[in-house]
Amino acid sequence: MDNKVKSGIEILEDFFLNITNIENVDQVLADSLAKLYQQGKLSDTNLKNELQKLRDKDVNKN
Repeated sequence: MDNKVKSGIEILEDFFLNITNIENVDQVLADSLAKLYQQGKLSDTNLKNELQKLRDKDVNKN
């Protein structure tokens, strides 16, 4: 029995590498989250700023 327990970092890495493959997930949002994580910039402030940018872009599109 070779059940390896993943560390928290490994779980986060797997999640953000595969976030765009999750069913019914908004691709633009998923890409933004993955990008922030990969850059080491996934913080409360950066996340709020990114969400605001996406909202603004969506409002301007309509």
